[in-house]
Amino acid sequence: MHSDTTSVPGQPAARGAVVIICNSRGELLLHLRDDIDGIAWPGYWSLLGGGCDPGEHEVDAICRELDEEAGLGTEVENLRQFCEIRDQHGSGQLITFFSSHWDGDETRLPLTEGVKLQFFAPESLDDLKIPFFIRDGINRYLTSLPSKRCLPR
Repeated sequence: MHSDTTSVPGQPAARGAVVIICNSRGELLLHLRDDIDGIAWPGYWSLLGGGCDPGEHEVDAICRELDEEAGLGTEVENLRQFCEIRDQHGSGQLITFFSSHWDGDETRLPLTEGVKLQFFAPESLDDLKIPFFIRDGINRYLTSLPSKRCLPR
């Protein structure tokens, strides 16, 4: 993630953005974060995304983060904002969740942060170590779908 800052009294709350990327098989793309001190949620599976730079809009931040972390800045389709959740147990940021679609091979992406990218079927997510707020956002997204699975384009 780009920035893991917390809010300072009297200043606007720090913000971030993440994206749930689904493929046509109904799987979600998750990002295994580095297991190092100094980052929020080390060693957890999360979504691609990060903190907003000062004055940066959330949609611009997610596009920048997708490009910086995995070379996906212009590859994802139908980017849609659907909720906001605060990372109360990590960075403290108010996180904007987006959803999108991409059908590529995640093993060929130029990963610049973290350990790995991998698509997972929604029913296998219970076995993964995922931050609470990310799991909440994914669950909100999945329950909003008629079939409880990611929809293709």
